[in-house]
Amino acid sequence: MRSRYADKLDIIPVFINDVDTFSIDIENTPTENVNRFKADVKDSDAVLFAVPEYNYSIPGALKNAIDWLSRGGDFTIKDKPAFIVGSSIGVHGSVRAQMHLRQILSNPALSPILLPGNEVYVGSVHEKMNDAGEITDHGTIEFLDLVVNNFIEFYHKTISSVAVAN
Repeated sequence: MRSRYADKLDIIPVFINDVDTFSIDIENTPTENVNRFKADVKDSDAVLFAVPEYNYSIPGALKNAIDWLSRGGDFTIKDKPAFIVGSSIGVHGSVRAQMHLRQILSNPALSPILLPGNEVYVGSVHEKMNDAGEITDHGTIEFLDLVVNNFIEFYHKTISSVAVAN
């Protein structure tokens, strides 16, 4: 998505595998990698959650990262426009993971403004990509194009409505 939509979105990956495990013991003194992660997310204009499905849910590293975003009182993603895409090698394409993710994101300490009605579930993803990691399935590409365009329109509407509300 980063290369395909480079002319429309500036997608900057934020890596979560090295974010320390959340613990109440270090909540008030987070490590540098936690602070860097939170700052990267806070500095973004919007958030794209790209979620695979592992054992019918989101990866543990994603849950951990979201736990950090909900703590510290800075409301890192509250009212920030966001959308979710997901994939799996199974036919359901991350449906269950995204249901869990939406439930987690409904926490008032998180509450991004999610793009409604544009769920992206890419099932059997391994059959829809080439060796370079590019989506090659024409139907999937057309749908992603539509969702990205819908998000851009949603983003502009959301930003103007949030600015008026503040």
